[in-house]
This record gives sequence, C-alpha cells and structure tokens, in this order.
Amino acid sequence: MTGYFSYDADWLEQHHALHTAREIWQQPDLWAALHQQLVAQQEQCSAFLTPLLQNPRLQIVLCGAGSSAFAGRALAPWLREKTGRDVAAYGTTDIVANPLQFLDPSRPTLMVSFARSGNSPESVASVALADQLLPHCYHLMLVCNPDSQLANYAHGRENVCALVMPQGSNDQSFAMTSSFSCMMLSTALLLGPYSLDDARQPLAQMIECCKALRETQQSQVKTLASSGFNRYIVLGSSCFTGLAEEASLKMLELTAGQIVTRYDSPLGLRHGPKFMVDPQTLVLLMPSSNRYTHRYEQDLWDELQRDGLARQIVAPGNSAADRPEPTDDIWLLFPYLLFAQMLAFETSLARGLTPDNPCPTGEVNRVVKGVTIYPYSAAVL
Repeated sequence: MTGYFSYDADWLEQHHALHTAREIWQQPDLWAALHQQLVAQQEQCSAFLTPLLQNPRLQIVLCGAGSSAFAGRALAPWLREKTGRDVAAYGTTDIVANPLQFLDPSRPTLMVSFARSGNSPESVASVALADQLLPHCYHLMLVCNPDSQLANYAHGRENVCALVMPQGSNDQSFAMTSSFSCMMLSTALLLGPYSLDDARQPLAQMIECCKALRETQQSQVKTLASSGFNRYIVLGSSCFTGLAEEASLKMLELTAGQIVTRYDSPLGLRHGPKFMVDPQTLVLLMPSSNRYTHRYEQDLWDELQRDGLARQIVAPGNSAADRPEPTDDIWLLFPYLLFAQMLAFETSLARGLTPDNPCPTGEVNRVVKGVTIYPYSAAVL
C-alpha cells in the first residue's frame, strides 16, 4: 500500500485516517479528470444551460446542506461579478423550513444542487419544493453518488441536467473534501466566464501548484496543528468568506468540536467577533488577489499583529514560492481549501482523534439522520 503526505498507508489505516488523507491528496488529479469529463459532456451541458443563461430574468440558486451550502456561498459573489447574472446561495436547510422566503415563483429559476451523498433529506426536499412552487424551474444537479435519491429524482425529467462527479469524489470519510472541491470547480467551469478551453491553462497551473503544495505545506501545517491552539478563526473577503465558513467547519468536524471555530470577513471581525481572539487562538487569513480588497485585509493583519493577542496569525503558504499569484480569485480558492483541509486533518491527528470518523459514538453522522420532512401547502401557512 502507498502512503499520503508523510504517512504510511498502514499507519493511516490503523489510526482511522486513510480515507481522509487519500481524499485530500487526490483532489488535483480529480480536478484534471473533471475538466476532461466536462469537455466530453460539453454538448449535453450546453444544450441544457445555454438557452437558460440567455434569459436576463433567470435567477440562479446555488444550494446544498452543510459543506455543500458553503460551496455555493463561496461561488455566488464571484459568479455575480464575473457574469452579471443574478446568483444567490442558500442552504437547503433554510429553503425547506420556509421555501417562499428563498424561492421566487415570478422568476425562471435554475437551481444548482450540490450533493455528496445525494440522500440528505433537505437536499431532496428542496428540489421537490422548487418543482412544486416554481412554474419555470430547472435543475443542475452535481452529485457524487450515482445511486442517490437525488440522482434517481433526475431520471426522466426534462427540466433536469444531472452530472456525476469523477469516480473517487464520493468521499468515504466523514468530512467532505474531494466532493466539495469537485462540485465547486464544476460550477465555476459550467457557469463562470471561462469556456472550457479558456480555463484549461489556468486550471492546469492551479493543479500543478496544488500538487506541489501537498508536499511543501505539510511542515508548516504540522507545526501549526501541534501548537496547542483551542480557538480557530478563518477570515476571507468576498468569495473567500464562503470558503472560510467551510474551513471553519472542517476544523470543527475533524476535531469533534474540541476546537472552537468561527469564520468572518476581515472587515466584519472588528464588529464584535474580535473578542474571540485570545492567546489560544489561531487566525487564518485568506488573501484576495484583488489589490483594492487586499488593502482592507492587510490593515486587519497589521492590526492583529499590533494587538499581539492571537497565538498565531497565518496565511496559506509559508514562502513566496508557496503563494500562487493568479489574476482571478477563483484559482486561489482551491489552494486555500487544500491548506485548510490539511490543517484540520493534522490537528485531528495531533489530538489523538480518528479523522475518518471523528464521532464514532454516532451523535453526528456522515449523512444526516432524524430529519422529518413535512408536506408543504398553503393550508399549513
């Protein structure tokens, strides 16, 4: 058996960490496979999406539960800016509880559903509610499990385009890693400003960068993981705020709640949440490539350094060589995500936990259980 990062596969298996390590490590290869898959499916996707995207009244709703929701929250600001389309991101957990606060029956709608298992009760219910309440509703389903309830829902429906992510993306570990990044990348490639041909070069550069970062970042990540922090704040502007939410959840999940986590924007932190920063706190800042935005990030970085309260303040990459410098934030999302995943994984191991299943007693599950879905009608309002 081979290993991942600096760990032998047998050691990882003994420590119930093999799935998580492999699923973090394999991502650059899956991203390359995903691009090839989308090129092969381009005719099918274009036939479905092009007429919809030409409608100026179209609303695009990115949705999912948990990490799947955060993929949408990371992408929505970038898609709005780069395409000029009306793009919103909502949790299916919000839509199910009060659908008409999030779904607009007066607008044609493209609902983009992110789903690893495809069996989360809220994800399936949100799609059904959209079809029930919206006269002109279309679905782009990005699923990792081809045998899921969501994938089965798509069969035979003309208003649905369902795409299965590359083999290996249906994470077997508790935490979403490969599934999250593949669904996020597929949406950026299908709905963003780049054609698949135009994306080929920057995507290849990003993939090679991440392959290198798997090796060069581990020393820094292991040092941070063993530094004894008990609080963790992740900060990012615009699309990185959604990514910060995902990074915060990854640490919370893989440490089984032992690390107190929070996410925010650099400007938002000063409005109360800064009270959380103390000598037990690790602050992770994800800088934007936008020079205007970065001025605000640099101001907060300098302020936190002057305060001297945090245990440590870091940004992904420990040297100029490790820090990619693309001209578009979309190509930074993935190396930052990789850093955050590695940090959560190493912190879990440093605390003697089992990353593949950090909650073996079953109070929190890989696929959410115990949710009752109630019929929706005007009579119950």
